Amino acid sequence: MRRRRAEKRESLPDPKYNNKLIGKFINMVMDRGKKSLAEKIVYGALDSIKEKVKDKPPIEVLVQALENARPLLEVKARRIGGATYQVPLEVKLERGQFIAMRWIRDFARLQKGKPMDEKLADEIINAYKKEGNSIKKRDDTHKMAEANKAFAHYKW
Repeated sequence: MRRRRAEKRESLPDPKYNNKLIGKFINMVMDRGKKSLAEKIVYGALDSIKEKVKDKPPIEVLVQALENARPLLEVKARRIGGATYQVPLEVKLERGQFIAMRWIRDFARLQKGKPMDEKLADEIINAYKKEGNSIKKRDDTHKMAEANKAFAHYKW
């Protein structure tokens, strides 16, 4: 276990939109330290969103998609007296955003046959419309937490 809690480091905003959330998303999409490629992918996805969703700017679509995909509850395994219980816990805003970004990225990577920026744009638009894999994953997480509500008193 740690002696002290690690201090939070502020992430830098992205160079194009000067938005911290997009900067975090670029870092999330980045693979093997190739940040310039991750920037091209995310900016390409935002350009695709701009073409497909005419009524709102792409940043608002991304923020709303992350808000729609963000889980409010999650379950954590807790071992008590030889038995392991799935204990439902509320998710803080920052962790919820992180989980939503991860789900959107992972489900975009699972799609086949298109460039990554198009896959990412499709997944963001689906989350914005409250449909798609990331929303299904959020609903499954909420159902799991609801089913294990009886163990909520084991919080730590």
